[in-house]
Amino acid sequence: MGELDIIRKPVKKELIEFEKYFSSTLKSDHSVIKHITNLILRKKGKQIRPLLVLLTSKMLGEVNKRSYVGASLVELLHTATLVHDDVVDNSDMRRSFFSIKALWHSKIAVLFGDYLLAKGLLISVETNNYDLLEISSNAVKQMIEGELQQLRRSRNFGYEEQDYYQIIDNKTAALLSAACAIGAKSVTDNEQTIEKMREFGRYIGISFQIKDDLLDLEKNSKTGKTKANDIIENKFTLPIIIALKNADRSERRDILKLFHKKKKTLRDIEKIIKFINDKNGIKTAYQILEQYKEKSKKILDYFDDNEAKQSLLKLIDFITNRNF
Repeated sequence: MGELDIIRKPVKKELIEFEKYFSSTLKSDHSVIKHITNLILRKKGKQIRPLLVLLTSKMLGEVNKRSYVGASLVELLHTATLVHDDVVDNSDMRRSFFSIKALWHSKIAVLFGDYLLAKGLLISVETNNYDLLEISSNAVKQMIEGELQQLRRSRNFGYEEQDYYQIIDNKTAALLSAACAIGAKSVTDNEQTIEKMREFGRYIGISFQIKDDLLDLEKNSKTGKTKANDIIENKFTLPIIIALKNADRSERRDILKLFHKKKKTLRDIEKIIKFINDKNGIKTAYQILEQYKEKSKKILDYFDDNEAKQSLLKLIDFITNRNF
């Protein structure tokens, strides 16, 4: 049994029910939509967000119809943002397979992403779960703001640490935070409990992004190569921001000149990674990751112990220790 299977164990039956409900929300008689949804259901990811909804619900009470609606709403919104992201980033691959943008082109991908957003609205309205819709809608608003802020900062060559946290708070942490808040809201009206789980999801989201930043700079054990996609795409991630802060003015000027080259050579990339290492960018980012990991675990101390809580603790470790 894999690590994620162990984490899913307390909500194993509930995940099966969720998948049935989620599949039913995607049903359509339209041929193009039918083809694309079949692909999405076959190529599903690890479904961390609906898992957070269900584990939170289970830790605090009993998973119910509102929990399934909330988990489906979160997954619909997440899938819609991935479809749109592939268009924005001009990406032809998603989860080791061709993206919808690559298979059906940008126009259909954008329209299908809009269709998923509309489906999320519909299931919320049809089931009278306006409170869950409010939480998720605020998350989508934050995600768009984060994307726009990241684009603006990259064009302005900005690399302030506070900007980084604001961007990932919106872009990455918002939906994970919403998933936990929705899970709590589906079983309790206690605002303190809902806010604690919202903050728990936020810390997990920040941890998730910092780990992504670090993985991009590490060598793949199979290929021996570094992805360095963030460097290639001129993205200011936490390790390079820290390294730039630790460098003197001339070092910053030289590395930024390399960083902003439109076409970087392998030597350029290796020089930037060496700079990040030499200036403790990776080491310090790992220390910050550990701090957020502990913050998220500390929030769970507030709640009574049960199987779902133990799985949430394991999920924190899974997210921060992963190698993919």
